[in-house]
Amino acid sequence: MTVAIRVHAADDVAVVLEQVEPGADVQLLDGGTVTAVDTVPRGHKIALRDLPSDASVHKYGAVIGRASRAVRAGEHVHSHNLATRLAGLGEYTFASAAARPFAPSATATEPFFEGYVRSDGRVGTRNEIWIVATVGCVARLAQRLAEAGRGRYAGRIDGVHALTHPFGCSQSGRDLEDTRRVLAALASHPNAGGVLVVGLGCETNQARALMASMTRPDEARVRLLAAQAEGDEFARGLALLDELVALAERDVREPCGPEHLCLGLKCGGSDGLSGITANPLVGRMADRVVGLGGRAVLTEIPEAFGAEQLLLDRAVSCEVFDAAAGVFRDFRAYLTGHGEPLHENPSPGNIAGGITTLEEKSLGAVQKGGRAPLTSVLRYGERVERAGLALLEAPGNDAVSSTALAAAGANVILFTTGRGTPLGFPVPTLKIASNSELARRKPSWIDFDAGAVLASGGAATAEAELLELVRRTASGAPARNELNGEREIALWKRGVTL
Repeated sequence: MTVAIRVHAADDVAVVLEQVEPGADVQLLDGGTVTAVDTVPRGHKIALRDLPSDASVHKYGAVIGRASRAVRAGEHVHSHNLATRLAGLGEYTFASAAARPFAPSATATEPFFEGYVRSDGRVGTRNEIWIVATVGCVARLAQRLAEAGRGRYAGRIDGVHALTHPFGCSQSGRDLEDTRRVLAALASHPNAGGVLVVGLGCETNQARALMASMTRPDEARVRLLAAQAEGDEFARGLALLDELVALAERDVREPCGPEHLCLGLKCGGSDGLSGITANPLVGRMADRVVGLGGRAVLTEIPEAFGAEQLLLDRAVSCEVFDAAAGVFRDFRAYLTGHGEPLHENPSPGNIAGGITTLEEKSLGAVQKGGRAPLTSVLRYGERVERAGLALLEAPGNDAVSSTALAAAGANVILFTTGRGTPLGFPVPTLKIASNSELARRKPSWIDFDAGAVLASGGAATAEAELLELVRRTASGAPARNELNGEREIALWKRGVTL
């Protein structure tokens, strides 16, 4: 008999773990059965009761949409009979009972990982040289320098990597400021033991303005290559890399407590099991780290629409609530101001995997933030400073939001996926599969199988194993994205191109 999961006792639907054919009985893990009246693919929803047209449909104990027509018990519930209820700019309510100071729930008694302690006290999980291009015109030069450096300095540091993009010129105003702010934040990351800024010379995003925006306390670890001013820019770039490596190779790993860990929380290519397996598991990782004085950063603002209040209820103060509500309102206005509907999400891959509405996707996605108090709100390009859970302004796009997480200070990213993706980012990016079939099919992409939580007693074991994987990764064990050379950045372009 096929098994299905009803997430909350009030739910009108359950998620089937294997494809169900008409006439088959489906056993609910929390008791009871329902007979399928049509085919329900793996990870999709089956109705547990008759639902009249326009009735609110519940999953996770919350509304995920409305029945667009009458639905029979046992019927496949998806885009043909379920529609969003999202509309307008939304109203939010401050839960005054949440206004309380945040304090870690425990104190670490021993080091959690081996990291690189920088002069300002921040800790890197890698000791690399990052080559930051100010403008797309020098992107290939930066990549060539990184390619040469990987062989030239092998074994002396953890790696040499180019952070390239197509922007930095023909931009103005806020758009240019965003580009400069995020690049400066990346160049200030503790995983970079040294930074080579590569500029052209005539670009809008001037290299010296970018460097002035950086917050690195170790200015001796930064070099500038102005390509137009050099006769042989490649040779000069290698000479500057020689200087940076000579400094960075002196750094050694030291025991560090969990308060120095900053987890970036991300999901991409989600399916119907993401909100049941991988995202809640990552939420428990966030709670563990935050509970010991560490930091976790949640982003993908449009993928919280329909679940915003759940996050806002955890704000530790009215100030934090107002800042978070402002981010949500601004992003809704950003979409509607461009004539885009709020519900132009989920993606085709999400829909194929069983997610129907944005409310459903959001209610599953926000579980990556666990239950930790919301202690701070970051605008795009800002860096996390406080312990606890932070909400970061960035879109849902995998590359843009994950780049923003790295810029915010995440030194490990936990990236859940139900469909799979090889994409990686400047910091170690652990891919966590929502289902075991994906983990078996794509072992070169996937670092951890969260489908194991569905086994009896599997949740506790998976939590312990993932925490250990995080510890090993922070201490230097390579993530799959690093082994595969998958390290990209993408910038959020909101303005015009001149």
